[in-house]
Amino acid sequence: MDLLGTAGPYRRGAKRHSAGGRGKNWLDACSSAGPPAPPGPLTHLSLPGSSEARSQSREDGRGLAGTWTRSSPERATVLREGVRRCLQQPCEQTVRILHAKVAQKSYGNEKRFFCPPPCVYLAGPGWRVKPVPGQALQAGEVGPTVCGYMGLDGASGSAAETQRLNFEEQPDSREFGCAKTLFISDVDKRKHFRLVLRLVLRGGRELGTFHSRHIKVISKPSQKKQSLKNTDLCISSGSKVSLFNRLRSQTVSTRYLSVEDGAFVASARQWAAFTLHLAEESGSPGDFPPREGYVRYGSLVRLVCTVTGTTLPTTLLLQIIRKVAKQCALLDVGEPISQLHKCAFQFPGGPPGGPGTYLCLAAEKVVQFQASPCPKEANRALLSDSSCWTIIGTESVEFSFSTSLACTREPVTPVPLISTLELSGGGDVATLELHGENFHAGLKVWFGDVEAETMYRSPRSLVCVVPDVAAFGSDWRWLRTPITVPVSLVRADRLFYASAFSFTYTPEYSVRPGPAGAPAPAADADADALLASIHQEFTRTNFHLFIQT
Repeated sequence: MDLLGTAGPYRRGAKRHSAGGRGKNWLDACSSAGPPAPPGPLTHLSLPGSSEARSQSREDGRGLAGTWTRSSPERATVLREGVRRCLQQPCEQTVRILHAKVAQKSYGNEKRFFCPPPCVYLAGPGWRVKPVPGQALQAGEVGPTVCGYMGLDGASGSAAETQRLNFEEQPDSREFGCAKTLFISDVDKRKHFRLVLRLVLRGGRELGTFHSRHIKVISKPSQKKQSLKNTDLCISSGSKVSLFNRLRSQTVSTRYLSVEDGAFVASARQWAAFTLHLAEESGSPGDFPPREGYVRYGSLVRLVCTVTGTTLPTTLLLQIIRKVAKQCALLDVGEPISQLHKCAFQFPGGPPGGPGTYLCLAAEKVVQFQASPCPKEANRALLSDSSCWTIIGTESVEFSFSTSLACTREPVTPVPLISTLELSGGGDVATLELHGENFHAGLKVWFGDVEAETMYRSPRSLVCVVPDVAAFGSDWRWLRTPITVPVSLVRADRLFYASAFSFTYTPEYSVRPGPAGAPAPAADADADALLASIHQEFTRTNFHLFIQT
């Protein structure tokens, strides 16, 4: 990559990208351009009263709402080295909670356990970097360094209302825990609730309290013909679903559709979330573009695992989803699919008018089942128990943090979650607004290893001033490639929160129009002189802003 001989004006933009490549372009550019200069005052922050605003930050690093805050130069220098280490050698810890969108209420002494059961995955190298401070592992001591307790929000937190999660290491190095005995009683009159996960480190120190998405409470699956007027319970294309099979309505016989070693399996312990796509029937072989809309019975659909990306083999890629009633597939029903409905997945390509073959489980394997025609009704096909699946929408929420820089024993929660970025401004100041949740006045926004002047607006909004590109290296003006830096958050006690978002500075190259009939300058011979001229005439009040999502 040629990094010499260009630059000039930089356009600025925000975009989201996969966490796997977070900050790589920025780190490569900085290492090629030489060590960056120490972070000094941001030269384009000509904010009225900004010096007074910065002085209003408290000694603990927390700012006052509605004021611009930034760390002292000494603190920023120490933090910058630590943030750079976090970006170069990620040591984040991730907590992922998976659960169903709806839950059936229990009545009387009956206990309808949540199905599929809420589960928690702990991932990331940070869980195995170091033992808990002050708690050295004893000789021969093995097992997870964290345990969890899950219950419903608003509950008393007693042992009868919470379930302990014992985490077990998976082949992919993730820790897995599952709460199989949670339920909501009819005494609880709420229409929505959230799950609460409390994580405690070995030694008794509390890591934090994490909340799930909202879960809708229903009394039982709707048996009425569904209408799009009630979209709360309908399932749309592109949504996440779980499928489970329960033989003879026995809880102990429940099997969940899951993925192991790249193949579909029926698991009694773990379940997977699948993206349900509506597919175009007119698509060419091997090419099935998804389409929008609510999923109806009789539609051609595609199931894709949200974690592994695994789908059925190409020859069995698509299925026709059918409604099930009394162990029969209804071939002429086209109503929308609803939560907790019984359904079957028919493989296309059979004889016209025939009963067809269906997705079925045999012990822990997923196989094909040949249905039989119904002798009484031609628009029905007889199925086995193993080919009848219950479908339910799922939700997931993920929290990432790193304690490698932290000098505190306080809980890591609430973990800030960024949902969107909004770039605005011009003239002397360009600002970036972060939209999300769990924001507070103790957070600072960082662009790569450069701290941005930050204003706390509300628990759902943070605003920061975009650092000048010169803060990322003295040779920025000669770079020919865009500079992409990760956007992250750092708490006042140095707790580091990575995000899936990045910010891009893009160099502009343009030729000033000359007199009519004048020959165009030679691109190679005059490039350096032209760029030098652009840079001399360029001021920071004339940059362009853009956004890529």
